[in-house]
Amino acid sequence: MTKARISAFGMALSLFTVAHLVAGANLSAQTAPITRSVSSALQWGPCPAIFPTGCQIAVLHGDPSKPNADVFLRVPGGYTIPAHSHTSAERMILVEGKLTVRYKGAAAAVLTPGQYAYGPASLPHEARCMGRKSCTLFIAFEGPVDASPYVGSLK
Repeated sequence: MTKARISAFGMALSLFTVAHLVAGANLSAQTAPITRSVSSALQWGPCPAIFPTGCQIAVLHGDPSKPNADVFLRVPGGYTIPAHSHTSAERMILVEGKLTVRYKGAAAAVLTPGQYAYGPASLPHEARCMGRKSCTLFIAFEGPVDASPYVGSLK
C-alpha cells in the first residue's frame, strides 16, 4: 500500500471513529446519512413537563424512547433549566448562546459555542442560559431520553 493510500485509509477510519462517537449510534444500521442544522425545518416540541414553559426539543436522529437518540434542546435567554438528572449519560455541545452548567459536587462551568460537556448518568445538574440570546445544545443520549426532577443542593 502506498503512503497516500495508508494516509487516506487512516483519515477515513478517524472520520468514521469520530462520527461513531458523536452520533452514539451504530453506523452500519443507518440507511442514509443525515444532516440537520438549527436553522433547518426541524419539528420543535416541548421539553419534558418538569421543565418550565419555553424549553423546546427537536429530535435529530433516533427514537427518544430507545438508546442513542440525538436531540437539540433550546431555551430562551435568561432561562433556568431546573436541577434534574437522567438515567442515561449525556454528551453535549453548545451550538448557540452562552450556558452555565453545574453538576452536583462540581464548580459551575460556562459553555460557549463549540464547547463539549459530559454528564454521567444519574448525576443531578442544572443550567442557565446567559444573556438575551437563546441557547441551543446538541445532546446525544446513551440510553432513552428522560429527566427526573432533583430536590436538594448541588454543592
